[in-house]
This record gives sequence, C-alpha cells and structure tokens, in this order.
Amino acid sequence: MRPGDVIQTKRDGGELSHAQIAAFVNAAARLDGSGWEKYHLTALLMAIYLKGMTPAETAHLTRAMAESGTRLDLADIAGPKVDKHSTGGVGDKTSLILGPLAAACGVVVPMMSGRGLGHSGGTLDKLESIPGFNVNLTEAQFRAALRKVGLGMIGQTADIAPADKTLYALRDVTATVESIPLITASILSKKLAEGISGLVMDVKCGAGAFMKTREQARALAESLVAVGTANGLRVSALITAMDAPLGRYVGNALEVIESIEALKGNGPADLTDLSVKLAARMVELAGIATGPDAEAKVRTALSSGAGLDVFRKCIEQQGGDPRVIDDYSRLPRAPGTVPFVAGTAGSITSINAEQVGIAVRVLGGGRNRAEDEIDHRVGIIVRAKPGEYVTADQTVFELHGCDAAKMSQAAAILSGAYTLGEAPPPEPPLVLGELT
Repeated sequence: MRPGDVIQTKRDGGELSHAQIAAFVNAAARLDGSGWEKYHLTALLMAIYLKGMTPAETAHLTRAMAESGTRLDLADIAGPKVDKHSTGGVGDKTSLILGPLAAACGVVVPMMSGRGLGHSGGTLDKLESIPGFNVNLTEAQFRAALRKVGLGMIGQTADIAPADKTLYALRDVTATVESIPLITASILSKKLAEGISGLVMDVKCGAGAFMKTREQARALAESLVAVGTANGLRVSALITAMDAPLGRYVGNALEVIESIEALKGNGPADLTDLSVKLAARMVELAGIATGPDAEAKVRTALSSGAGLDVFRKCIEQQGGDPRVIDDYSRLPRAPGTVPFVAGTAGSITSINAEQVGIAVRVLGGGRNRAEDEIDHRVGIIVRAKPGEYVTADQTVFELHGCDAAKMSQAAAILSGAYTLGEAPPPEPPLVLGELT
C-alpha cells in the first residue's frame, strides 16, 4: 500500500479503509522503513485536518492507535475502573481533587495524565511539585497503587499508544492540533489502553481553552462520546467554562496547595463544585450510585476527610512526601512575590484565562516546547475574581517568581488580562452542557 495513494484518498475527500488507517498508524508507531516517512505522516495529518474524518474512520483510527502498543488488563483488580480527562485549561487542578474523592467512594481510578504545554497546565507537573512524587511507575507499581489506594496517577508509558506520541509531536509542529477527529483519537486511544470501562470528559470552552466556542466544544464532546461508545467505553462529557481561571491559584506548587485546601473543605466554590460534579459522574459510571445520591456520596467523602486521606495515601504510595498535606513549606516556593494592583476602583467584569496562563509560562511555570524544563515554584494567585469589587490600591494578581525581568514581563501581560466595570456581571454558569 503506497503512502501517496492513502494521502490522495483523503486529500480528495474520500473515506479511508481499515487497512489504510492501520498502515498509517503502524508506520507512526514504528517508523521502521515500511515505505512511510515522517513527511508522509505529516501530509496525511494535514489532509485529515482539512477534510475531516467520518465517525467510523475516527473510531477505527482510535482503535488502531490503542492497539499500536500495550493495552492494560486490570480485570484482576476488584472494582469498577473509571478515569477522567480534561481538554486543558488554566488553574484546572480538578484531577488532584476528584481522583481521591472518587476513590474514597469505591471507584478504582487508573489516571494517566499529561504535562502542560503552551498556556495550559498539566497534572503531571503539578504532582511532581510534591517532593519525591513518582509519576513514572512500572506496571507492577501502578497495579499495587490501584489495589492499595484505589488511585494511581501516572504519565503515559512508552508502551501505551506509541503511535500517538509520534503523531502528536508532528501535529504540534505542523499546525494540525485543532482537528476534532485527531484530538478524539489521541485522547481515547490512551484511555482505551489503560484498562478502564468508563471515562468522564471535561471539555473546556472559552478564552483559556483550545475550544473557544460552545459549538466547537460540543462538536468535540459529541465526537468523544460517539467514538468512545463505538469502542466499548462508557463516556460521559461535560462542557465547562474556561474564560476565567478555575479557582484562584495558577502554577504547579500553588495548585497543589489549592487542591489540598479544597480536599480540606476550604477550596473556592467554582473549583470545589466542578470537582464534586465530575467525581459524582465517575461514581455514576462506576454503577455505585446515581443522580443526587452520587453527588451526596462525593460530598460526604469531602466533608468527612476521606478524600483527603486517599490523597495522602496516594502521595506516600508513589514516593512523595505526605507531610505536604499539613505543611505547605515542604513544597517548592518562589523567593519573591509582587502585587499587581487594580489602579482604578470597580468591579472585575472579566479575567482572560489564556493571558494568565501565558503570564505563568513567562514566569517559567509553563512550556513553549514539550522538552522545556519548568519551575514548579512560580505562579500567580488571582486575588480578585469576576464579580468582585476592588479599590484602586487592591491587589488583582499576586505574582510568585524568581526572576525580576520575567516578573516584569508577566505583569505587562496581566495589565491586559482583566476588565473593570461599574457593576458586577451576572455569574456565568460553570457547566455549559452535558452529554452521555
């Protein structure tokens, strides 16, 4: 099968066969001189980006990518296995909260997460802010964590969906990331391979999300649910707002602190409510409880401290220092803080999540390229959220940094990241839509 013929089929708007998709995925997984070169892969990615894929094509692509490497079988571990995945945002630390809460309710949570890129944060980077925390568990260690704690939080291993690693790296440098079929296959191939039966998707929508409009977010959510279902996975999707940062803390170690505070019952309302809602949906997919009973079960795990206890055990099980739960000084801390004051009195009418995320990246807390190192210490605390009134000398953003020049650059970005008005705007909904 000649690569040029496969590329031409999609270039001309045709539907790829199972065999053509398999050849493409096998080449991406192995790069073994089978006649496919990286330029063939990038050409087909661009053709898919421009011409799209049918639901059937996307389902076949997803399955082939999942089968390009190891697929975990967790049948020997008792309990329903359900994971959650977010499409990425700013201050989105819900995984650190909902994973322990769901596990405290009896869900087995094999959570395979990613790193931050661009303005969007990554769960693995937040976890690695905790001294000693190991996200690179062996399969045996991962299974042990699931058996003992009910929760394992790791990165994608070399054996899981290797085709996705190649294709995502190529998409990142060829302007083909924002393709719904390719996003769907990338997310679900890894989830299918991790041995779960249910998945809750948090599809972010707004200024700080990859999907800027509700129409785009709904199209992706519909694709994820349909393709997941076609591959035997129960998928539930929530479309959630990402115009302003979620919670108040943005930056890796700072977000760990806010997550722990949320598990202690002291978290901001938006972060707590969304974490509870997503965890409740995981409990539903696990068949443990439904509707209001599922949410009540999660809130009990929160108020009783059971979720916090699971997170403490998870940290210890994965080699981290569990004393961070009670002593935040054990987390990395930036040496300098600078307040960014409003300058004018008024009500905060908006905060642009993407600009805040970019400012954190400038401070050193994010990446321009996947191989970049990050500084876990730096970040921004949003001291005034939309709807809150500030005086002229009141702090809107608190910068935590290590480099004066970088802090000055970040402050310049933040100067255009918020708006003031005479009256507070109506509180926007956190959940914009739900699909099952």
